[in-house]
Amino acid sequence: MDKLNICLINDSFPPVIDGVANAVVNYGELITRQHGFAAVVTPYYPDADDSAYPFPVLRYPSLDLTKAVGYRAGMPFSPELMRQLEGMDFDVIHSHCPITSTMLARALRDRINAPVVMTYHTKFDIDIANAVRSELLREEAARLLVQNIAACDEVWTVSRGAGENLRKLGYEGEYRVMPNGVDFPQGRVPQELIDRVTEGFDLPAGLPVFLFVGRMMWYKGIRIILDALRSLLDAGQDFRMVFVGAGGDREEIVSYAASLGLEGRALFVEAIRDRERIRAWYCRADLFLFPSTFDTNGLVVREAAACGLASVLVAGSCAAEDVADGETGFLIEENAESLAAQLRVLCRNLPECRRVGENAQREIYISWEEAVARAWERYGVVKENFRLGLYPEHDKLTDSLVHSLARTMDVLGRNRERRRQVVFELEAELDEVKEELDDSRRRARERRRQILDELESGADELKEELTDERRRILERLEDAVDRFL
Repeated sequence: MDKLNICLINDSFPPVIDGVANAVVNYGELITRQHGFAAVVTPYYPDADDSAYPFPVLRYPSLDLTKAVGYRAGMPFSPELMRQLEGMDFDVIHSHCPITSTMLARALRDRINAPVVMTYHTKFDIDIANAVRSELLREEAARLLVQNIAACDEVWTVSRGAGENLRKLGYEGEYRVMPNGVDFPQGRVPQELIDRVTEGFDLPAGLPVFLFVGRMMWYKGIRIILDALRSLLDAGQDFRMVFVGAGGDREEIVSYAASLGLEGRALFVEAIRDRERIRAWYCRADLFLFPSTFDTNGLVVREAAACGLASVLVAGSCAAEDVADGETGFLIEENAESLAAQLRVLCRNLPECRRVGENAQREIYISWEEAVARAWERYGVVKENFRLGLYPEHDKLTDSLVHSLARTMDVLGRNRERRRQVVFELEAELDEVKEELDDSRRRARERRRQILDELESGADELKEELTDERRRILERLEDAVDRFL
């Protein structure tokens, strides 16, 4: 396939750490290194350092809403940003968020006539329910979300469950399942690294170690984990539970764990960016606990599998797709009692956990290289389909709004360009006036020095004349005195 230029747009990107941000990083790196050209477009963060990436990162203005929703909210309708993007000759625009990022993608499509692909990563009905209390407003928000998604040329989902969630929201169009990959290689890290990363943590040898990696939010099934651990402790089974991650509910989760008497057994580790250090935690654990029905892909389950670590998952959840109970994972009902019962059995048979983990490593692992290669092949099809006019026209109300915004950006861009030109011309004139003033001051200083020199010279001559005249007068006085005497 010929080289393609891909524009990757997402609301989250490092320093924000989440599954979608990780996906965009891997898309950008692998496209750049193995396939073609990629650029990432994302909101501004004050402490972001994008210099290490092999692809350009273009950031647009944002509002700080981290205390409210955990992210900065992007304000993507920027004429400066659009001017930059227009000059990068993109073949495909790939949005990884169905709200702000997709609105930006659609506005860019209006400017450069390139197709928009949107990957649906997250169950937004849960996000909407958490953010909006009014049922009427929730329905309207979902309707606008679906309209935004339906306006894309092609829709991808990271799992079959994510597609079913889109249908639940009201989406009626087609979608294609394009799973994400894992940036871990298959296999364990050296024991020396495991020892170094876990040093200082109370992890007695022979005691079962459970692990959770992800955002510390209640909707990740964390309450189920904590309640099950309390039940396990009541049954006389000791253990250690390690939570790795950050999130808006972290303080409440830590407090709830303490209220259950799990202090010293439930250990909390801050979010880790170093992927090798995260691998070390996966390799140290005996089981990965992920009773989440929120996640559409459960990328962390594949990360665990890469390290030979088996996961305990909710049957029927997206994270449990392609996982066979007792063969490549362990499936439970979505409640603490079911998880506790499973853990009581597995704690007595840790070799069984290792066997299932090895199966998972062989059968459910997918690398990012494979995932992005699939996407790259599809990009070529999307470009050709768009060229042939095989995608539907976009003439809905929201499209009219985006078209209007794009035209408004054009006007703003032209006005801003004209303003820059006027400012440039005025600055040039001011520079000329300044040079003339400086020249006049220089001539005035030179004339002043000349006059002072002339005055000093005249004063010296006058002084000499006065001295001579004084000497002559004194001589005459002396002559007169001598004659008188």
